[in-house]
Amino acid sequence: MTQIPVGISTCLLGKEVRHDGGHKHSRYCTKVLSKHFDFRSICPELEAGLGVPRPAIHLREYADGLRLIETKGSADHTDAMQDFIDSVMPTLADLRGYILMAKSPSCGMERIKVHNEGGQVTRRDGRGIFAEALIRTYPLMPVEEEGRLNDDMIRENFIERVFAYDDWMQNVAGDNLSAKALIQFHTRHKFQLLAHCEKIYRQLGPMLADLKSEPLAPIAERYIELFMEAMAKKVSRGSHMNAMQHLMGYLREALGEEDRKVLIEQMEAYRRGEVPLVVPMTLLRMAQRREAVDYLSAQQYLTPYPDELGLRNNV
Repeated sequence: MTQIPVGISTCLLGKEVRHDGGHKHSRYCTKVLSKHFDFRSICPELEAGLGVPRPAIHLREYADGLRLIETKGSADHTDAMQDFIDSVMPTLADLRGYILMAKSPSCGMERIKVHNEGGQVTRRDGRGIFAEALIRTYPLMPVEEEGRLNDDMIRENFIERVFAYDDWMQNVAGDNLSAKALIQFHTRHKFQLLAHCEKIYRQLGPMLADLKSEPLAPIAERYIELFMEAMAKKVSRGSHMNAMQHLMGYLREALGEEDRKVLIEQMEAYRRGEVPLVVPMTLLRMAQRREAVDYLSAQQYLTPYPDELGLRNNV
């Protein structure tokens, strides 16, 4: 399987690039995700010319905006960082996701301390300068902080989005855009959409009903914006139940009475939190393989990412 290009903060790969000469090695990234993701590493502070080791920096808020200032003193590295951001950002268009280092004034995605001109903390809702530019430039790209990937639901959601976004970029975006490609993408991801956000699921079907009403490109743009918005929503047990019940409706011929009874029992056990999602989903996949239904064989909801990641064992 071809690996998916994903950006990552260099320190998470174990490289000693932090301001104190250390690293923040993520074994999950290097031992697990690296089997599926082709990591492209960037340390904005190092590559902006700040060196290793280097003085610690933080965000200070001035009348004209946020600036990167050394914590001890007044040396300002904002312009160097902005020059680096301007040069590197266009090269990241082929990435399908990004994993950032938390708490960093350059890479932190949220909850970053912002200081006043005197260096006192005034708020804790900032975002690192590089992270802000990345999310603004590529609003559809799944972006997450490494520390948050320790949460089972956040980890599963992020990786599912990366694989879905990769599907879009490979098969629909750019020169591949066609009415057929767009409809096939929607068909593949219908049950995922239903699970993540039924409201958006109900909007996207009619949007594709008349693809000749206007040029295809703006329709596709609206579609993928809503699609990625839906995919970013966490899926409740009730929503998974709803999607699985819809899916089960296509498997009447493949399910005998006893099989159906066991499947419903395990779906209910999942809804009550007694078993993980992998249990009823495995039964559904077995039924689909026993008597394949063409419509379901293409559904990414059944296998949204490689089984070996084991993500549905914990949600």
